Amino acid sequence: MTRDDVIRMAREAGFLPEANPVMPQLLERFAALVAAAEREACVMVCEEFYSIEGIAQDCAAAIRARGEQ
Repeated sequence: MTRDDVIRMAREAGFLPEANPVMPQLLERFAALVAAAEREACVMVCEEFYSIEGIAQDCAAAIRARGEQ
């Protein structure tokens, strides 16, 4: 998610990032926290399906890696 995506979504939600010069940075940080929580929730779903083949583990690792991009 880019900075422009975060600002666009904030506007859609009714925020006015232009009203406060610090708002875009706060919104970016908030979006990063929400995304990290969602990734971890997805990982937990994958981990419920651990198998001998390791497919679920690979799924969980791939989701966690998205946070490192």
